[in-house]
Amino acid sequence: MSEFISPAKPIIGDEEREAVDRVLRSGMVAQGPEVAAFEQEFSAHFVPGRPSVAVNSGTAGLHLGLLAAGVGPGDEVIVPSFTFAATGNSVALTGATPVFVDIEPDTFSLDPEAVAAAITPKTKGILPVHLYGHPARMRELEVLAAARGVALYEDAAQAHGAALDGRPVGSFGEFAMFSLYPTKNMTSGEGGMVTAANEEIARRLRLLRNQGMERQYENEIVGFNARMTDIHAAIGRVQLTKVDAWTKTRQANAAFLDAHLQGVVTPPVVEGAVHVYHQYTIRVPEDRDGFVAALKAEHNLGAGVYYPIPNHRLPSLAPFAPGLELPETERAAREVASLPVHPSLSQDDLERIATAVNTLTKAGA
Repeated sequence: MSEFISPAKPIIGDEEREAVDRVLRSGMVAQGPEVAAFEQEFSAHFVPGRPSVAVNSGTAGLHLGLLAAGVGPGDEVIVPSFTFAATGNSVALTGATPVFVDIEPDTFSLDPEAVAAAITPKTKGILPVHLYGHPARMRELEVLAAARGVALYEDAAQAHGAALDGRPVGSFGEFAMFSLYPTKNMTSGEGGMVTAANEEIARRLRLLRNQGMERQYENEIVGFNARMTDIHAAIGRVQLTKVDAWTKTRQANAAFLDAHLQGVVTPPVVEGAVHVYHQYTIRVPEDRDGFVAALKAEHNLGAGVYYPIPNHRLPSLAPFAPGLELPETERAAREVASLPVHPSLSQDDLERIATAVNTLTKAGA
């Protein structure tokens, strides 16, 4: 059988190894000059004009971003249920209540009409997720947030370089979080980056990540240890020089799959959107789980299922949503599968993926 094609594959090269070795030789491995440089370079690359604050994980970035934006006990934040649990978890960790609403079926992002119906006097903000690398419905959500007097935040964990109407994701909300986990479009080994709408929020983020202090032993607020190390930042700085080329490869791979797959629903891209294809997510309306199992068993091809249990059904988050029914979320959880689209794929790999999918869908027709 042909070699296994993995659904995701981190790319770490000699440049990253050399950068880590440089930091280790310097003797300065905790948060220091590499982190400061990475923050400046990340802002310039993805969200010019907005300050960035590096943290030790994407979840920490969401949590601290919400705290820096003033979210706390008694507040409600509207979130999707069809995403990784970190989004709802981060709201709950502030003491606020995550309010789960349904998604629209094309981009798997928050449905603006469902959001509007869920706003109450307790609503502090709206936290859309740019899922799989496609921007959420930010045009409508931005107008809605302004009209209803609530804040807008962004979970951009999977969307490095995505854009809508010429605006990069990360430039819409009071803050935005980008994950730097190994399987994301770029990585620092582990970590996250938070972009802020203004210096006031950025300063609160810096305080919160570092025990409430900007200067040693001058603790201003109660904070956390959520710092990024210079080792991780050095890796991230190198990856910043490569991510644009990787994104173009992801987009080219997605275009090939769009043109060659049959019998499945390929991911649409809304007008004016730049999709960066963290995942290439299709819908398999009939027997998704059997389809994914057959890809592996018969074709040695990995496919990811993100996310089979909606957040409002998880034991950890279900108490926030007793009896809630979200039909589009439930349908997506039953039907979606993510095919390999990462930059390490060869042309032979892409042809194998298309052949495997088409063989299975024809057999099931």
